Amino acid sequence: MNPKKKIIEKVKKRGGWVNAHCHLDRAYTLTKKNFKYSYYSLNKKWYLVDEMKRLSSEEDIYIRMEKALEYFIKQGTQALCTFIDVDEIIEDRALKAAKKLSNNYGNLIHIRFANQVLKGVLNKKSKYWFDQSVEFVDIIGGLPAKDYGKENEHLDVLLKIAKKKGKLVHVHVDQFNTSAEKETEKLAKKTIEHGMQGKVVAIHSISLAAHDKKYRYEIYRLMKKANLMVISCPIAWIDHTRSERLTPSHNSITPVDEMIPEGIIVAFGTDNICDIYKPFSDGNIWIELRVMLEACHYYDIDHLVEISTKNGLKVLGLE
Repeated sequence: MNPKKKIIEKVKKRGGWVNAHCHLDRAYTLTKKNFKYSYYSLNKKWYLVDEMKRLSSEEDIYIRMEKALEYFIKQGTQALCTFIDVDEIIEDRALKAAKKLSNNYGNLIHIRFANQVLKGVLNKKSKYWFDQSVEFVDIIGGLPAKDYGKENEHLDVLLKIAKKKGKLVHVHVDQFNTSAEKETEKLAKKTIEHGMQGKVVAIHSISLAAHDKKYRYEIYRLMKKANLMVISCPIAWIDHTRSERLTPSHNSITPVDEMIPEGIIVAFGTDNICDIYKPFSDGNIWIELRVMLEACHYYDIDHLVEISTKNGLKVLGLE
């Protein structure tokens, strides 16, 4: 038996891979100069990418996005979602590049765009650029940790506009692998509050694994009530640094093995490619799935195929 071959054959029969989360506009931005930034913490990298964004022309961004997209097409990808930066640093250059990419490749692959609000959505400047991107993107993106202390207000902004515009919401949550984080819980509760069940997706949710079993399963039930879907990006988090905080024994991967049996829809994505966030990641989708299945000790072939195809289409609103 060759399980890898079986998975790949089944994925092809389902139309190909679905990469539910990536950042094409930042792909291949690693340089000798900025490589040192790879060692910094996530929240510091949120600011360190400003240097790259400030220097990037619309054409630079388009070339990066096209190169990465063609690699995914070569792998047999039928659909993907890419976040694009929209803020006072990049302004509308990534948006314009994304529009060009959609025009040139929209007949070859399903492309969904989401707005990356790396400066938050609550201050005047960030809210301006968020508003500028809303009409173009297919999916409203969020990063509540960027508006630390006002996460609920951040989520209110996303969910209100998404409900008004009839769009899905993808939110980066629980990214620091610590039991101090409860963003997935907040997102599920806000989803129910706004009547957006089945329209919201949690990206990452790795901190759930740092909580005790009782809490984890309480949140799984809450997620099910909210019909909250999840995207796992294993390679993006397998490198999470160790800490001295005492938690249940776990790794830094979305607990897919627990979520799937609880009826939660889980998809996966490659996240960053060859940039200061993930300098060695090359966007190989099979490797992404391999890391997930090994880290979660989850070997159900049919479910792995669903994660790679059907579930991906669901979180992108394509099924």
